[in-house]
Amino acid sequence: MPRPINAMYGGYGAFELKSQYRRNMLTGTLMSAGLVIVIILGIWIYKVLTAVETVYVQPTVIKTIADLGPPPTVTKTKPRVEIAAPNVAKPKVGIPKPVADDEVIDDDIMIASRDDLAEIVAPDITETVMDAGAEVIVDIEDYMPAADEFVPVEIPAEMIYEHVPEYPRLAQTAGMEAVVWVKALVDKNGNVRDAMVLKSSGSKAGFDEAAVKAAYKCRFKPAIQNGRPVAVWVSYQVEFVQIEGQ
Repeated sequence: MPRPINAMYGGYGAFELKSQYRRNMLTGTLMSAGLVIVIILGIWIYKVLTAVETVYVQPTVIKTIADLGPPPTVTKTKPRVEIAAPNVAKPKVGIPKPVADDEVIDDDIMIASRDDLAEIVAPDITETVMDAGAEVIVDIEDYMPAADEFVPVEIPAEMIYEHVPEYPRLAQTAGMEAVVWVKALVDKNGNVRDAMVLKSSGSKAGFDEAAVKAAYKCRFKPAIQNGRPVAVWVSYQVEFVQIEGQ
């Protein structure tokens, strides 16, 4: 009885399967390798496109407090305000017109100096005050400032003669000494018009009264303002000191 022939187990069928297996294996390997290469290439391109430049900074090594440098300022910087420049009209250029000789201004003008102004005599000025129908005329030249009034001067008054006050008899007998400050009003002639105690000796032995009495006999070089003598208040010290042998 004849045996049936199975094509699967035949010699031709085995060779065909083996040939397809090798071809499919090679195709799959190449495709896998190509896919891996494409993935790696894509990752590299992405990193190149999105790469950030890295700058290497040299680290600072601080060994002492002096290496820290000055502390930052705490003051706030004021914002700068820009101000627009004003619109200035351009100067107009015109043609000069001739002027008659009698209208020409002389450029050679003499300016008076300070000494020239001092030599100019001012007119007498009087002040009229109406009080209950009475007219009071005050001469400015004879004006005397108050004790607390400030009078500006260029050259202060200077004492040229100091009258020695009389030593109080009881104080001299008791051997007492004192210092009195006197404030005197010196007029434009250098005479004392008024006097008062600026700082008392603190004693009732008569030092204050003797100092004020002697002030009226003192003489001064008057103060000068604008080249003229003026009346001012001056202060000076009077010392009462015991002298041996007296």
